[in-house]
Amino acid sequence: MEHIKSHFKDLLEHQEGLISLAAIENSFLYNPLIDGLDLLLLVVVEQEDPAKGTEHIRIGGERVQFKTVTPAMLEHWTAGIENRSIIQWLARGEILLDRDNYLANLRDSLLLFPSMMRRQKELVEFTGFIRTYLQAKQDLQDNNLLDAYSNVLTALHHWAHIAFIEEGVHPELTVWRQMRRFNPGIYKLYEELTISPESLEKRVQLVLLACEFSVMSKMKSSCELLFTILGSREEPWSVMELQLHPLLTDLHMDLSLLLQNLVKRGYVREVVYMPLMGDTEALELRYH
Repeated sequence: MEHIKSHFKDLLEHQEGLISLAAIENSFLYNPLIDGLDLLLLVVVEQEDPAKGTEHIRIGGERVQFKTVTPAMLEHWTAGIENRSIIQWLARGEILLDRDNYLANLRDSLLLFPSMMRRQKELVEFTGFIRTYLQAKQDLQDNNLLDAYSNVLTALHHWAHIAFIEEGVHPELTVWRQMRRFNPGIYKLYEELTISPESLEKRVQLVLLACEFSVMSKMKSSCELLFTILGSREEPWSVMELQLHPLLTDLHMDLSLLLQNLVKRGYVREVVYMPLMGDTEALELRYH
């Protein structure tokens, strides 16, 4: 593998617009970290090239995946949870080329897990927790037990990730076996759901009751970032204004569902807003 790294390091070293090059090896046969290939080369460039997003090649008997990204794309990925692998790529990768230490500085910043990133990730995870918990409740009511089980298990994963974030640990770098040390209570619920001798319905009901308590206890702390934004001005916010806020725009989450739950719990005030023009019968809902 070293000769392949050296080959592409020499090939790309003088490429115009190149910022950084990192290599991530697949050390395990079935690990999907780099999509089942043998080596991932993460190429950071100044300008996006639509023809060079993802490429697969074969060299020296090894299968190599190229991911060509801009700094903006890379930082967008690290802010959200839709591409969890990126944190592992940066943490485990070997930096081969790095102009102005861009990638090294980004990795150091991520591993420090800065406060703003923690608040963003916690908000996203809590929104995912709310959605899957509520869906599990509906599935149980509709007697769709397997769907309820699937959704409440996903809700537990979101809850576990929130616990990791509270401890200052990237959830992307952890596995369930570590949850016993970080939060034995959540781990116990995981065991109750997956290996308890109780009926499937009883297991789902038990975990949903615990989730209900967690919603109440975690809502205020997990939504701190959103509360800060809502309180940053006197005028109420429209949902689109919130979605386009610089601290929220890159986060993939169901903001509408979250806002409605915050309104129901009394954490956010819903107000009607008279439009300046248009249909005066249909009043816009805003949040404060």
